Amino acid sequence: MAKDYYATLGVSKNASDQEIKRAYRKLARELHPDVNKSEDAQQRFSEVTTAYEVLSDPQKRKIVDLGGDPMDNGAAAGGGMRDPFAGFGGLGDIMDAFFGGTGAAGPGRGPRSRVQPGSDALIRVQLSLEECATGVSRDITVDTAVLCDQCRGAGSQSETATTTCDTCAGRGEIQSVQRSFLGQVVTARPCPACHGLGEVIKDPCRQCQGDGRVRSRRTITAKIPAGVGDGMRIRLSGQGEVGPGGGPAGDLYVEVDEQPHDVFLRQGHELHCHVRIPMTTAALGATIPLETLIDGETELEIEPGTQPDTEIVLSGMGMPKLRSSGRVEGRGDLHVHVDVVVPDKMDDEQRRLLRELAELRGEDASSVTTNGSKQSGVGGLFSKLRAKSHR
Repeated sequence: MAKDYYATLGVSKNASDQEIKRAYRKLARELHPDVNKSEDAQQRFSEVTTAYEVLSDPQKRKIVDLGGDPMDNGAAAGGGMRDPFAGFGGLGDIMDAFFGGTGAAGPGRGPRSRVQPGSDALIRVQLSLEECATGVSRDITVDTAVLCDQCRGAGSQSETATTTCDTCAGRGEIQSVQRSFLGQVVTARPCPACHGLGEVIKDPCRQCQGDGRVRSRRTITAKIPAGVGDGMRIRLSGQGEVGPGGGPAGDLYVEVDEQPHDVFLRQGHELHCHVRIPMTTAALGATIPLETLIDGETELEIEPGTQPDTEIVLSGMGMPKLRSSGRVEGRGDLHVHVDVVVPDKMDDEQRRLLRELAELRGEDASSVTTNGSKQSGVGGLFSKLRAKSHR
């Protein structure tokens, strides 16, 4: 069912162009997100803007009056009949592709609306690994186009905002006729006087020069959830650029730039760190304190006989798992890699004690193993290799 664009603007079907324009400006000033902070204001503002774009275009308004919806993917007049050229962008687009304008058989497209949606904006924010793990509220300074507070988007200094363009007579385009081997071809280009709008502002706003928006630097608070990672983007709806003519603002995307950590290495939801322990602790075992990223200090159990490069997994002490819905569901693990430190300097007493320990354990140079099997010196190793080569 086609939308009732007249009801959206609160005007009758016989309303003049000026009545439609006045109704839109009144609603736009009331519903603009920078003025109206209610939850449905932005949605209503978008609907009102769309209704004005449709009813201010003579061709689109004609489709509405015939029961169609020009915004419904090419729906045409006559009870919702489809444009046979809809799959190709319409007959006008085909003629444009060949001749740079509309064909002689079809009229121009009419003026475009002065009110246009705004663009999205992007800003990068540096976060530490701790901030990514716990979430943070960060005040962000952005420099974007905002609604002009003097004219509230109207672009005019006075009440009488616009007048019909004398150059194009309100059509928004200038047409010219050329002869070719196919016959007469009508080409159209945007009117240079009104820039395709069909109307000009007689008394432009001195602050925005008729654009309905100005550049401004402002500070907003971005709530960044726990579990974000490098390159992720947080969308702040309606915080981007305000469109020309005070059109609805785009979105602001905050991109995370995660900074490296001195202790912890992140791999997805998993965290990795290294601890250095003396060889005596590795041999005898111990309980040592470990400072984690999120959970504060915990105790790490070193089992007796712990070997170098042993990995100890602390379940559920890694990064939060952030889902696409924005909710955190569980956490990854913390992987602790044990580095056994062998002393490179010892005094005489320490060396004597180590020799005694080696004798007690029967450990000397002849007990060195290679590839998991005991060998009696280098000669035995080469003998085995030679024996393999003669097989």
